[in-house]
Amino acid sequence: MSSARTEVQVRPGFESDLDALTDIYNHYVRETPITFDTAIFTPEERRPWLLSHPEDGPYRLMVATEGHSQRILGYATSSPYRAKPAYATSVETSVYVAPDAGRRGIGTLLYDALFKALADEDVHRAYAGIAQPNEASERLHTRFGFRYVGTYREVGRKFGRYWDVAWYEKDL
Repeated sequence: MSSARTEVQVRPGFESDLDALTDIYNHYVRETPITFDTAIFTPEERRPWLLSHPEDGPYRLMVATEGHSQRILGYATSSPYRAKPAYATSVETSVYVAPDAGRRGIGTLLYDALFKALADEDVHRAYAGIAQPNEASERLHTRFGFRYVGTYREVGRKFGRYWDVAWYEKDL
């Protein structure tokens, strides 16, 4: 394999990706504080989440696949920041990479595709909450122009302890 990056393709997510996307997310639910969900999901429980990310508009789902096998290596999303109408031009972004696919630039490829897809949308700001500590995620977000804006201290409890979340924002 000469270059891992050249063998990775990024495309919009499809309903047929649901099982693999659920498996990736459930890893983070079970093993890490990166998400504050505490119970794993069935694919059927995750279907409304997937369907809330169409191929156009401000709420996107981008999927990275292995070139030869089409195995899903990760995904990035832009989702509503808050439900109230005045927040409509703000999105919350996130990236999840398969546990065996780290350090290959997958997150960078996903965010690059996501922000290109959002370039023509009526979106003013992107926000990202990063459970602490997570230096890799902080580096990724900084690389894409996110600025640190503050930390919610001990805002989530998982695995019997409290976790801080650092918040970052990006002008779009």
